[in-house]
Amino acid sequence: MGIVKISDLMHENLRLAGGALSRSINAQAEHWMRVGMLTEMHPELDHREICQLLIRAELAGGLDIVAAVTPPSPSRSRAPLTGKH
Repeated sequence: MGIVKISDLMHENLRLAGGALSRSINAQAEHWMRVGMLTEMHPELDHREICQLLIRAELAGGLDIVAAVTPPSPSRSRAPLTGKH
């Protein structure tokens, strides 16, 4: 875990969105980072498809960016960041 510095305005945006969606500030920031990362990795997907991908990945054990860029191994238990689940 590390510290990420953000602007006061972004912190306030996180606080408001997190409160509206019943998430902590950290959980809201992580959600936005996941959606942004997947948007960059899969520009062909819309927001609904990205949310579905997040749900499928969670059901399969969570997101694993390493699995998305390396060949799968039998010991890997987390879902890769692909739309094929």
